[in-house]
Amino acid sequence: MNGNNKYSIDLDLEIKYQPLEIIDIPQLIEECTSKWQNLSLCNVNDSVIRLAVLEGVFHWHRHEKEDEFFFVIEGILLIDLGDKVFELKSNQGFTVPRGVMHRTRAPSRTSILMIEQSTTKPTGD
Repeated sequence: MNGNNKYSIDLDLEIKYQPLEIIDIPQLIEECTSKWQNLSLCNVNDSVIRLAVLEGVFHWHRHEKEDEFFFVIEGILLIDLGDKVFELKSNQGFTVPRGVMHRTRAPSRTSILMIEQSTTKPTGD
């Protein structure tokens, strides 16, 4: 993979689940058909929980006012921060602090949960 890969993200910002509803994560992952799909599952206080199924390279970006937490469900997620690369495997998490330039990469189909403030623009500022 190189940094010039193009992607088309299927971004759904509408909250899908309200409190007291069961969210079947494996079923949602199975139903994802595009290489980049991002679903806003639910709100928890001032945060949104998002499910992403991805493969390929996302663009460099930052979130000026919000931290971003990534949790790998299955697959491998690479997070580039300048000249450092962090490799997350299943059941590992990582927080990118606000204002830090980063990009994510998935060498194969990977599913992750993201926790971020509801004001966070998923594609960056």
